[in-house]
Amino acid sequence: MRASPVSSWGSEPRERWCRLKGNLLFLMKNKTKSSEAYEVVILERCWIVEFRNKKVVSIILKFQSGEPDLYLEAASKADCESWAVALGEANSEGLHNKIQQLQRLIMEIKEERTSDEAQQFLSPVQADNLGELQFTSIQRIANEPKLEFSVACKDLVSTTRDRKLNTFVQISVVHPAEQTLTRYSNTEIVEGTRDPLFLTGVTFPPEYPVYEETKIKLTVYDVKDKSQDTVRTNVLSENKEPRTDAGRSFLGCTTFKVGDLVKSKEQQLTLSLRTSDGGKTVGTIEVSFVKMGEIEDGETDHITTDVQGQKCALVCECAAPETISGKDNLPLLNAVLKNPICKLYRFPTSDNKWMCIREQMAETTLSFHVPKELINLHIKEDMRRNQELKELGELAPHWDNMRKSVIAHCDQMLNMYQDTLAELGKHTGSSFKSSCSKGEKTLEFVPINLHLQRMHVHSPRLKDSLYDVITVGAPAAHYQGFKNGGLRKLLNKFEAERRNTGYQCIYYSPENTAKAKEVLSNINHLQPLISSHADLLLNSASQHSPDSLKNSLKMLSEKTELFVHAFKDQLIRSALLALYTARPGCVLKKPTVPRNSVEEGGDSQHQDHPSQIKRQDSIPHHSEYDEEEWDRVWANVGKSLNCVIAMVDRLLEKDNSGNVKEGEIAPSPADRMVSHTGGDWYEQLYPLVITLKDCMGEVVTRAKQSMTFVLLQELACGLPQCLMLTLRRDIVFSQALAGLVCGFIIKLHTSLHDQGFLQQLHTVGLLVQYEGLLSTYSEEIGMLEDMVVGISDLQNVMFKIIEAKSDDFLPIITGRREHYVIEVQLPAKMFELLPQEIKEGKLLHVYPVLFNIGINEQQTLAERFGDTTLQENVNQEHFELLKEYYTLFTEKMPPDCLPHFQEQKDLKGLLENLHQNIQSKKRKNVEIMWLAATICRKLNGIRFTCCKSAKDRTSMSVTLEQCSILRDEHQLHKDFFIRALDCMRREGCRIENVLKNIKCRKYAFNMIQLMAFPKYYRPPEGTYGKADT
Repeated sequence: MRASPVSSWGSEPRERWCRLKGNLLFLMKNKTKSSEAYEVVILERCWIVEFRNKKVVSIILKFQSGEPDLYLEAASKADCESWAVALGEANSEGLHNKIQQLQRLIMEIKEERTSDEAQQFLSPVQADNLGELQFTSIQRIANEPKLEFSVACKDLVSTTRDRKLNTFVQISVVHPAEQTLTRYSNTEIVEGTRDPLFLTGVTFPPEYPVYEETKIKLTVYDVKDKSQDTVRTNVLSENKEPRTDAGRSFLGCTTFKVGDLVKSKEQQLTLSLRTSDGGKTVGTIEVSFVKMGEIEDGETDHITTDVQGQKCALVCECAAPETISGKDNLPLLNAVLKNPICKLYRFPTSDNKWMCIREQMAETTLSFHVPKELINLHIKEDMRRNQELKELGELAPHWDNMRKSVIAHCDQMLNMYQDTLAELGKHTGSSFKSSCSKGEKTLEFVPINLHLQRMHVHSPRLKDSLYDVITVGAPAAHYQGFKNGGLRKLLNKFEAERRNTGYQCIYYSPENTAKAKEVLSNINHLQPLISSHADLLLNSASQHSPDSLKNSLKMLSEKTELFVHAFKDQLIRSALLALYTARPGCVLKKPTVPRNSVEEGGDSQHQDHPSQIKRQDSIPHHSEYDEEEWDRVWANVGKSLNCVIAMVDRLLEKDNSGNVKEGEIAPSPADRMVSHTGGDWYEQLYPLVITLKDCMGEVVTRAKQSMTFVLLQELACGLPQCLMLTLRRDIVFSQALAGLVCGFIIKLHTSLHDQGFLQQLHTVGLLVQYEGLLSTYSEEIGMLEDMVVGISDLQNVMFKIIEAKSDDFLPIITGRREHYVIEVQLPAKMFELLPQEIKEGKLLHVYPVLFNIGINEQQTLAERFGDTTLQENVNQEHFELLKEYYTLFTEKMPPDCLPHFQEQKDLKGLLENLHQNIQSKKRKNVEIMWLAATICRKLNGIRFTCCKSAKDRTSMSVTLEQCSILRDEHQLHKDFFIRALDCMRREGCRIENVLKNIKCRKYAFNMIQLMAFPKYYRPPEGTYGKADT
């Protein structure tokens, strides 16, 4: 710093080392710390004049006392600005302001809850205390936010004259009972204007304790550089938010009561912003009460804002929408969704109207409920399989040793499943698994970062609209690792190795193995049903009830026919022969291949013939196997049933003929008793029913043992790889299923009044579209291979909607691997809205499809130096599945089932465009994802967006999709598209999602990574940086 009196301004200023102590400016003789002061200037009753000539930046200190002005010249503009601020605050008034500011900061440091805790509401005890004080509640619609408002500032005063303001508003809450200040939220930063209009509003969820007596504090800050806005991006400790004023300066604040806003005539407050000491006015702030979805009385509110030098009149209007959700639906939603986060925006439309957008994000209890239900099913299934292996009977030494080895390995896996279930049962707290926990063994069945992302749009002349996306980390076995690839690669490799197992075991194809599991499942399901109906038949006979007897016989016949049909398969005959050869001693009566049934054809099962087994010479050949014995045993069930039917017909016929004819004298009770004693129905039916049960038991024993032997071959051929692959597949499927169940319940809830959707649901099924953002490079190849198999396995899932019998609305999972039924429970009033077909228990199908496009820097490496074949094949395969669903939809559904603005030709054109983009093999062709998402929405499907952890890339994609919908469907003003996009990414739900996962409001990108990202997938400056993911 060079200094000289203004009187000698014409001469060259001398360079002085200056030191500022309080309100004293010391001009030192030299730069050393021990230097003496050349001159001391008291900075009281003076002011600063700052100006700039062509090359240098200068400051003049003028004194009211008449002392000579002091000329100070800095080496750079930055030095000049910092000295100007320091000198301006050095007088007693400036020191007083600093004291006031420090007092304000001390009060904020004592806050009991920070902004990341703002969604954690009062404890029940505190809530009870509030209730005792009888504060005035705010009456709003059930499950709607309790309070929403927007803010705008006018005539803000800048602390420095040469720089335009970049401002944001911090919202804090003063609770009336505790009188403590809680930081709640912020608006976005609006740059370069003294009259900022903030697009981000403030919303308080229904559970938040806001009353008319509650005070809201609004504090306006000026940010020098958004990239240095460390207030909201520093890494957080476990329960604290950083408090530092680096990069921002306090402008002014004001406070108002909620009741004043709600009761105001125009439902708008205009408040003065004052400095921390409450003296100087630095501008005004307008607070507007938002009633989203309700009719506003009075005149519309005209607000003019200057956007990029262009005047744009923005008019706030609302129209009455149709009901989107009702009070009767709340129990179901509250059972599934937890810890909601809400954000409010207002954006201008192309015709200069306001539209209101409420962005919501909620975690789900299904993240843990579904895995626990599923693991419990796996444990029961595996315990039943182990028991069936033990009951297989006596086997030759080779096969017996194989069985013992399989059971030992299966028991180890069973213990692991039981341990995992026990650990999940201990979990308390949050209902989601953070991205930092994706490698934890105890949580490997739990989906990563599963959330509902919802956008509720209220635009002037359109109906209110809801847009839901389920965001979740790609279903993958992170703890198992990806060194050897994912499921798609591992399963293909395992199947190839099984074909070359030689003489040690018999090779059965995956189709035959699946058939064996299906037969066993049918046995376990049908046998107790048939036994129960047989007992009901005998009970009807004992009561001598003709109608009841007819009904019982009908049910018995139907179930027995299903039972007999389940065994019309050549696989059972082939497996029985294979099992016979594995007994301690056997000789084939005929050395030929077992005869195929007429229904199954001749040559399809030759590969399963057990002649591949190398029989041990030590086995004695003392018995013969009769190939036709199974046919006789199987046919005996049908014959026994026919005998039962014939006897019932005979009894009913005799009963009809013995009825009293008109005009005849009725027999006495004694005579009737004698006649019935001689022909008692129960006694005549009992031996026939016992014979039927015995024949059925013989069939069940043989079929169970033969199918269990098939499963023994599957397990023995690939120990321990087979069980490890089953575990990996269970893990991936569990993560995928949790997301699917959540999406299905939310979709059903929002579309319950849409008769077209309900008809589509039970006639065609539900489309489920996954958007993947994984690269085809390094470990993410394995993740994508896992994800493909997990999503494909969802084809084995069917839904059934039932009426809830209690207050527990969580879904119930039944079935087995490769065949699951999810029972969704609805409250009675909701259940009555369903079509009769669904109420009667019709199973509802889902059609999952996946389209993946890598967008990060690793995908750039894959495209230039690696291989993208996996991504291309997956997209092509699932496009064919999407086409099949569309064909099914057009065949079974009338054209008017699509929403009013959508036509079939639009869908056909979109499908053709999607196919062309897939065929083009263009690098990072994100249009594939946009087209697939649009087709899904037009077909009433469920949307999923996935990346590795559903945190960073997913956030970019979801926010882009939301803004694209606002532009394409709700006429978002074109000049506001980028600003709306940045607003959602900087202050919306997705940055809160990042905070929930890694305790830091930073997307895990760096500048070099973002250079490889498509343009619209890059976050705004200041919201990304190094973070532990």
